[in-house]
Amino acid sequence: MSEIDLDALQEAYNNALELEKAGKFDEAAESYRKALELDPEDHAGASVRLASMQRGPSPNKAPVAYVATLFDQHAAAFEKILVDDLGYAVPMMVREMIHSAAPERRFARMLDLGCGTGLTGISMKDKVDNMIGVDISTGMLDEAYDKEVYDDLYAGDVVEFLSEIEDDGEGDASGWDLIVSTDVLPYLGELDEKFHHVGRCLDAGGLFAFSSETMPEEDFAGAPYKVGPKQRFAHSERYVRELLDANRMDVKHFEMIVVRTDEGKPIYGHLVLAQKRPNAD
Repeated sequence: MSEIDLDALQEAYNNALELEKAGKFDEAAESYRKALELDPEDHAGASVRLASMQRGPSPNKAPVAYVATLFDQHAAAFEKILVDDLGYAVPMMVREMIHSAAPERRFARMLDLGCGTGLTGISMKDKVDNMIGVDISTGMLDEAYDKEVYDDLYAGDVVEFLSEIEDDGEGDASGWDLIVSTDVLPYLGELDEKFHHVGRCLDAGGLFAFSSETMPEEDFAGAPYKVGPKQRFAHSERYVRELLDANRMDVKHFEMIVVRTDEGKPIYGHLVLAQKRPNAD
């Protein structure tokens, strides 16, 4: 950020926000594009806002710099905002879903992709022997560390983390019998690479539990994902199911849920549990 004209960036971005709130979307788009020119790494998420206004293409994912900045800024108050203000209860939903599917099962190793402050880790701690968390925000990891539920924590992009896990020589990288990922898909548009690596890294019979956000199927207009009005990615059920099948994972649970609320309105999504097929398909 040292070479960026921060004053000019702040002026362009704030101007864009005011114009967007006033419903002047074309003018707002011009200011967002100016912000992008000033800051190509897009710490402010201008590209996502352009897509949400339908004034730009949906990026493959939210900019890494934007997501890291966003969560670092809110890390200390994150749980209060998410749980108390937005009614977020997905980590406990994940636990209940897994317990319902495999009530007696204990997991040797769990990988928490996008662990945040550790809410999912807390919900699963009595069912897992070894737990690893990964998150792009160091501020979030500091909060997770204080909970003392993870055996190891890693800072970085979750897809890059998965991609760096070495194969066993036959195209797999077994090592986890449970992979969870809550409230991460809304910051990823294209899911092909993530689901490929999840399927690669799961043990045969291992479980993949995750949440997503969605919208009515007709709103996708045939697209697998779109940026919604709140600058988060929504994914179609068809796209998610196709990716799971393509990566040797069978759906065990697929439920429409209210992920959270926003300005008093429900945000709908999916709660999903999939199981990796035996190696001999």
